[in-house]
Amino acid sequence: MSSQKVGPTIADDIIYGAVLAIFFALVIIFLYILFRFRNWQFGVGAVAALTHDVLIVLALFSILYGFLPFSLEIDQAFIAALLTVIGYSINDTVVVFDRIREFLGIYKKEEKGVVYNKALNSTLSRTFSTSLSTFFVLLAIFAFGGASIRGFIFAILIGIVVGTYSSLFIATPVVYDTINKYTKIKATTNDIRERRKMKKKKDK
Repeated sequence: MSSQKVGPTIADDIIYGAVLAIFFALVIIFLYILFRFRNWQFGVGAVAALTHDVLIVLALFSILYGFLPFSLEIDQAFIAALLTVIGYSINDTVVVFDRIREFLGIYKKEEKGVVYNKALNSTLSRTFSTSLSTFFVLLAIFAFGGASIRGFIFAILIGIVVGTYSSLFIATPVVYDTINKYTKIKATTNDIRERRKMKKKKDK
């Protein structure tokens, strides 16, 4: 048996440390995706999905606090769980992005939306198989591992679920939409420049 009491100053330090850790993790992941895929839109999609995952885990911990028969405290273990969720989710996202990049190289003449859809469909079985196997292992630990780690495992279980669908249904659509909007803005800007050049030539 043991007991632990956290004062308000230490609690503030934990919250501040958690925010910093998650923020720097997201920044480094964005830079990694930018370096690997040579495209900032992929970085934006990855960070959007990871932000969603963190917010969902935080929201469920806040909503379910006091209703479940185990601790849902925001402590060092919870921060570790969030960082674990981020790592797991970005792994799924990178696999999906790799397949998208591969298919964009193979199907150059097809419409981009169709290519993205093909890439997602080709990763579905791998993504769900990996997530389910991990989920069942964590579920066994959650059921038989003891009360002291149930809060930690519960956060990771939530993260596995939301991280799986966010890689498919949040990260990829954000990439697709941002690329389309950026392409339209770039085309409009180029068109305006061409018109200005033509106008200057006529004036001369």
